[in-house]
Amino acid sequence: MKYWSTGSIPLIAPELLGGIISSASDLALVIDADGKIMSVLVNQEHRSLGKLEHWEGRDVRDFLTPESVPKLDQKLETLDSPSGLRAVELNHIDQTAWEFPIRYTFHRIGPDGALLMLGRDLRPIAEMQQQLVKAQIALERDYETQREFDTRYRVLMDTTREAVVFVQVGNGRVTDVNPSAANLLGGTRDDLIGQAFAQEFEGRRRGEFLESLTNAALSDRARPLTLQARRSRKRINIIPTVFRASGERLLLCRVELADQSEVMTDELSENLSALYQEGVDAIVFTDKEGIIRSANESFLNLTDLAHLTGAKGKSLGDFLARGTVDLKVLLENAARAGQMRMYATKLAGEYSSTISVEISVTYLNDRAHPSYVFVIRDASRVEAVRKPGVAVTDDAVRSVMELVGSASLKDIVSETTDVVEKMCIETAVELTRNNRVAAAEMLGLSRQSLYVKLRKYGLLAKDG
Repeated sequence: MKYWSTGSIPLIAPELLGGIISSASDLALVIDADGKIMSVLVNQEHRSLGKLEHWEGRDVRDFLTPESVPKLDQKLETLDSPSGLRAVELNHIDQTAWEFPIRYTFHRIGPDGALLMLGRDLRPIAEMQQQLVKAQIALERDYETQREFDTRYRVLMDTTREAVVFVQVGNGRVTDVNPSAANLLGGTRDDLIGQAFAQEFEGRRRGEFLESLTNAALSDRARPLTLQARRSRKRINIIPTVFRASGERLLLCRVELADQSEVMTDELSENLSALYQEGVDAIVFTDKEGIIRSANESFLNLTDLAHLTGAKGKSLGDFLARGTVDLKVLLENAARAGQMRMYATKLAGEYSSTISVEISVTYLNDRAHPSYVFVIRDASRVEAVRKPGVAVTDDAVRSVMELVGSASLKDIVSETTDVVEKMCIETAVELTRNNRVAAAEMLGLSRQSLYVKLRKYGLLAKDG
């Protein structure tokens, strides 16, 4: 301090003083006592501030935001007080085009009241603060999202009836278990978490056990692992699934009672097999093209076939009265809607005999080789006892009866016949998805006759 106060410092040349001041600050202003800018010095390292020579001769308040003007005035009034040594942050504005914050310190430099304002650009700090705020907001948002997912996960684990255990592949320890699984294993959630999963079963070593679970999870045709629980003494099945989360491999193990699973599976399989073999309705499995893969005994009875070999490998259309027309209608409608119910047609037997049937078809698409299942019911007995003509409801009968007296019998019959005919044509066109050739064959009409009737009932432009 003595060096600066003894007068040993030589006077600084004017051409050097400006460089020293501009290098010591980002922006330096010299103002008079009234606030008029006498000089502007911009640090060459901060070219982003632009050229500010046009500020000279103008009031510094003209280049401050409205909220910064009172701060400057207060600072000038208290400049000689102890609090006047503190820096002040002011926001500059230039014709409302852009804005930047500067932190100034004020220094008297002459007896005429001139002030030197040395400023530091606060934009890097402001940008960093904004980035920190954005990062904090993002962290809070991610934290809330994580809490939401954690809550959903915990509610699902606690309420689902399916027993589930999560196991780390690396160390074989239980990371989570729901109450249903804990009950089957004979412990509590707190007892099981963190324990080696292999220790919960009789005669299992950790390495061998983990390898068995992983192999079962990765196998295409894996079967459940049947084990004896050490705590509950129950025989249980484990169905593992391996997945990766945050770079770590985990096993999702579904746990169920072995006896109950076997009983339910065996009973269902036996019942379905018995229904297929002994059911009164014909059941036929085909591929996507309608080629028969298997058929039960009832189908052989309806078609007078001696053995399954007479049907296997053939198209189901070969046994339908309208052949590929019926088959295409059944396949396309079942593929579109998943199933089709009560389609009436005739089944052709081995010796050219026909029988009236009703067919329901289901499309099984959730497998490697999709297939169709046809359930065919003999409708000949129902057709034999059914009265000739189209069955009508009481309302329809009353509607026809109301026409008596207002029209002749010939006109009444003609009108009702037209209604039924139009309904049949609309149904055939819809079933064949507007295939006019197939619809004509289904109705037993020639193609020309069908077009005449379509034009008659205004159905010629009907989309399928």
